Amino acid sequence: MLKITTQAGAKLTKLVLEGRLAGPWVKELERCWSEVASSRQSHAMVDLSGVTFIDLEGKALLTQMWKRGAKLHASGCLTRCIVEEIMKTDRAWKKNMKTDCTDESRSSRKGKGKGS
Repeated sequence: MLKITTQAGAKLTKLVLEGRLAGPWVKELERCWSEVASSRQSHAMVDLSGVTFIDLEGKALLTQMWKRGAKLHASGCLTRCIVEEIMKTDRAWKKNMKTDCTDESRSSRKGKGKGS
């Protein structure tokens, strides 16, 4: 079971989650998030203080939400660890993408200069 409470303010829309972010409840959060994201009248924050469990689908959704600008607030050991992992993974991915693109452009320039 997951309880989702939306608190809309002028500058911040807060989604307060309580319970388990797993199974069919992930789709319900995705639906609520879509409504908040489509309005884009304010910033979004997801309060995970009351969450007791997050499955892989829930983590994937939180990752998508974070990439789209949602701030994730966690207070418990489980949720803090998951939020930190989401942020680290995304930062590492972005860093690798920059490195891969840079390396690729360097190697293509090297190849053109030698035998072309």
